[in-house]
Amino acid sequence: MRQRVTLAAIGIALAVVVAVVLVARATGNHGSAASATTTTIATTTSTTLPPKPKRCVAMKTPPKGTPVVPVTVGPPPKKLVTRDITVGTGAVVEAGSTVTVDYVGVLCTTGKTFGTSYGSQPLTASLASLIPGWEQGIVGMRVGGVRVLGMPASLGYGATGTPDGTVPPDAPLWFLVKLDNAETATTTTTTATATTATTTQPAS
Repeated sequence: MRQRVTLAAIGIALAVVVAVVLVARATGNHGSAASATTTTIATTTSTTLPPKPKRCVAMKTPPKGTPVVPVTVGPPPKKLVTRDITVGTGAVVEAGSTVTVDYVGVLCTTGKTFGTSYGSQPLTASLASLIPGWEQGIVGMRVGGVRVLGMPASLGYGATGTPDGTVPPDAPLWFLVKLDNAETATTTTTTATATTATTTQPAS
């Protein structure tokens, strides 16, 4: 009889031990699952959204005596944009012409003026020596005309910007250009030929 009681006691003790072990395992698994869930939530929370693309903004207050550039507010231009404010009545600019212009340049994403000829001297240069946006965008203008030019960085100062840092790398730009004069290569050649013919006439 005592032996049976002892065996029964041992059996109960073993059952208790097994129950404790099972409870401990269940608790451990639950804790691990909770940790995994917490980690997942933390990872999701730390995910950052990509920055919003920059947009063109209106021109800031221009320097004294400088006209306002009517920037198109919104996404930066992806190709050359031309818009005539005033159509001139003089000679038409052809590819390769030498032009004299007054201009204002504005940074698309800040609206700041980075260059202007107003208050100083107009710019005279061959189109071939200018940035691509000007070389392409001024062709077709008439002397006396005013045109807005918008351009991506690839038609402006590219991936490097200007050496002095006034135009940063990869900067889309807006310009207001007033055409004061234009001389074509054809006109120059004709004038030179006429002069030569006159100087070779025999003396009277």
